[in-house]
Amino acid sequence: MSFEIILKNLVDQVPQSIGAILVDWEGEAVMEHCHCDPYDMRFIAAHKGIILAHLKELQSRDQIGAVEDVVITASEMHLIIGCIDQDYSLVMSTERSCPIGLALYRFRLAIAELKKEI
Repeated sequence: MSFEIILKNLVDQVPQSIGAILVDWEGEAVMEHCHCDPYDMRFIAAHKGIILAHLKELQSRDQIGAVEDVVITASEMHLIIGCIDQDYSLVMSTERSCPIGLALYRFRLAIAELKKEI
């Protein structure tokens, strides 16, 4: 299954999904599928590195184990960030009304599929 199909399926299977983007270690877009301006998804994804760097610092300091994913809830949206491996991450945004449990479930399935492809 291609990156494009995995991202399309993720976005299509999550109600109120805005989009998903696969990014490399530098925050550069590899592939995205979204219902918004792709620039918006790329902008969010570029900044995910800052968030992941802080979380990885926390994991090494507090020995909490490897960070797999994180959900950030803001007034207008949810942002889910997940590690595929050392070099790639998946970022997904949804509207605030999205059922976050379902989104996280589908997100983790997409991570598993992307791990097989990378």
